[in-house]
Amino acid sequence: MPTQRTPRESAKPGPSIPSATPQVQLIPASVEGALGAAEEAVDLLLESGRAPGDVLVITTGEPHPWAAHELSFGEAAYWAQHDAGDDVFYAEASAVSRAAARPVVVVAVNGGTDASVATTLPSALGRAGALLIVCGDAAQIDSVLGAGV
Repeated sequence: MPTQRTPRESAKPGPSIPSATPQVQLIPASVEGALGAAEEAVDLLLESGRAPGDVLVITTGEPHPWAAHELSFGEAAYWAQHDAGDDVFYAEASAVSRAAARPVVVVAVNGGTDASVATTLPSALGRAGALLIVCGDAAQIDSVLGAGV
């Protein structure tokens, strides 16, 4: 069951303004199980009515098999699918800066260095319009995002 998290509100003078910070959900998973947990999360999002083009999936370790397959046709074709925005898009953490924001970002913490994960999670949060789902080791994720959620 995903752990629901909401951002902590900072004390600011004046009227309370709703935060535009996306909701963050943690799905605890091992490094080996993170990709499967992310795929399950995507399936649930689509079954609940979320449009495929609303979802970006980022991997911190090995690329998702779909991304590896699509990249075999060349970078231009791969990124053209991203730009079309009509299907779930899978990207490696190293390409997060090139990926456009989407309403939902799912991160599979399926490897990579702690430094890479520490860079990827805030970038993913910045690209998530409404919801960031992180699948991986809870302790590692808390150490990176814990102060902000």
